[in-house]
Amino acid sequence: MIIDIHAHYIPKLVFDRFATEHARFPGVKLVQDDKGRRMQFPGGEMTRPIMPKLSDLDDRRAWMDKNGIDHQLVGGWLDSFGYELPPAEGLAWSRFINQCMKDALVNETRFTPLATVPLQDGAMAAQVLREVMADGFGGIMIGTLPKGQGGNLDDPNLDPFWQAASDLKAAVVLHPMFLCGEPRLAEYDLVNAIGRVADTSIAVARLLFSGHLLKFPGVKLVLSHGGAALPFVLGRLARNFTIAQGKYADPRAGFEALYFDSVVFDVDAFEFLAKKSGPGRIMLGSDMPFPIGDLEPQKLIHAAHVDAKERDAILGGTAQHIFRVRADCWCRS
Repeated sequence: MIIDIHAHYIPKLVFDRFATEHARFPGVKLVQDDKGRRMQFPGGEMTRPIMPKLSDLDDRRAWMDKNGIDHQLVGGWLDSFGYELPPAEGLAWSRFINQCMKDALVNETRFTPLATVPLQDGAMAAQVLREVMADGFGGIMIGTLPKGQGGNLDDPNLDPFWQAASDLKAAVVLHPMFLCGEPRLAEYDLVNAIGRVADTSIAVARLLFSGHLLKFPGVKLVLSHGGAALPFVLGRLARNFTIAQGKYADPRAGFEALYFDSVVFDVDAFEFLAKKSGPGRIMLGSDMPFPIGDLEPQKLIHAAHVDAKERDAILGGTAQHIFRVRADCWCRS
């Protein structure tokens, strides 16, 4: 079974049910204007227009058929996760999105949903994580900035969340957000081209040096975009660990616990990632439906120098061990 583990989806039910549920999360705004449908959260600007393809399952299935993909793990859109909300509203908003996701996909056997959690509060995030893992979700997708416009994943407030993820052996897909406060990203679409790479690299470097992946060993942390810069700079992080003389955790030990998607575009970059991590820790990803995604994701895997057993693991075998793929999943075989 060929499984794409990195894709984004917004159920149409989010828009259909928003007005009747809005009292639960009054800090969320949903507007329709000449730019399209957009959201706004406290203290922030309007989001980018919500791409219609994020909700189009017919188009998605056609793309999967064209690319020989049997099944897809679908997470939400990071702009809509609402980490800026007060914790109680964030809890309600996460539950609302998750319920819409579950209801929209209940009969869509080619898709396993990934939930969102209210990362602005560690105890509440742990509570929602337990709920969704008992409710048929394949895992969760989280962002790098737990306060929406800032914050760190190694904040002690989030320890209850990491402990729950470890206890449940949950798959946690980490996806970058915007790198805040860097004016040099304003041109050339550098937010996408390099800003998100820097964002992931910083967030996970903190987790490596804090020792989170050693303190919470059951977590199956999956990094988007091939782990960003981390595979290439691991030696530099290790050097920093050496000269710090015991102040931080060993980043090489934490790196060995990570999983990665395949969204790196270059065969040589993919082969370098496989050499650093081992091919058993890489899974097929696309980042669809975004234009910067790899919209022919199998091509790179088949061009790389990996053996047949390793290729089968990358294309779906590993994903079936890491994620809780729905039991009734459709497969062409």
